[in-house]
Amino acid sequence: MKFSITIEIPRPAGKERQSGAETVKKVADKLGKTAAKGFEAAKKQIPRLRELADSISDEIKTDIAAVRDRDPAARNDAEVLLLYSGVHAILAYRVAHKLYLGKKYFPARAVSQLAKFITGIEIHPGATIGRGLFIDHGSGVVIGETAEIGDNCTLYQGVTLGGTGKDTGKRHPTLGNNVMVGAGAKVLGPFRIGDNAKIAAGAVVLEEIPANATAVGIPARVVRRDGVRVMSCEEELDQVHLPDPVAQQLCRLEAKTAKLEAELAALRGEKARASAEEEKE
Repeated sequence: MKFSITIEIPRPAGKERQSGAETVKKVADKLGKTAAKGFEAAKKQIPRLRELADSISDEIKTDIAAVRDRDPAARNDAEVLLLYSGVHAILAYRVAHKLYLGKKYFPARAVSQLAKFITGIEIHPGATIGRGLFIDHGSGVVIGETAEIGDNCTLYQGVTLGGTGKDTGKRHPTLGNNVMVGAGAKVLGPFRIGDNAKIAAGAVVLEEIPANATAVGIPARVVRRDGVRVMSCEEELDQVHLPDPVAQQLCRLEAKTAKLEAELAALRGEKARASAEEEKE
């Protein structure tokens, strides 16, 4: 046996039809007003967007100039802007950082992650970076959220400005001006690297480095400061490889003796020539 059910939907009466048309008209009017408000709001944002574009443009010009100054392979501005992944990563960071400061956190991270996918360089939009940063080669560079970088710094490939996982709040390092961090170096923790400091390739820095210093090794230690070599504790306390004062004095006497013998030989030669000339006369 087969059963069939028929449902009849009553058509709206004339007033109901008219009411539906009025509803559509009201919705259309509301959408039109919303669009108009959005257009007016967008017009008000144009000066701000221009100001943002000008600000980023000035910073990028400085970043490009930094590449030209520090990379002998850079031939012109167009090459740097179009072909240098480090410049692309910094440009994306400049945009993401503005969004981050405006509390647009999701778009900021989206720009950051897109730049990471394209360039292989991860810069958190919350980081603070000064002018003239040069990221050479760039692959594997990581810059954490609370990291701070001064003006005219240079980072090579594989550098990490990260945290140790033990700190809260300020978790990442602060780099002063004119700091150079070599390839593969890791700077981990919320401390400062002084102005004009140099971190050697492969070093692992876990504590503050003073200004005008060079740090090497794992863990990193300062080996030069203000152009002067710094002795390690082991070298200062070394009681085996000490200079021998007697041997040093003997070496000095030997050098003096050799000098006197040379002078004596010269005098004898002059005397012999003088005697020969007298005999001829």
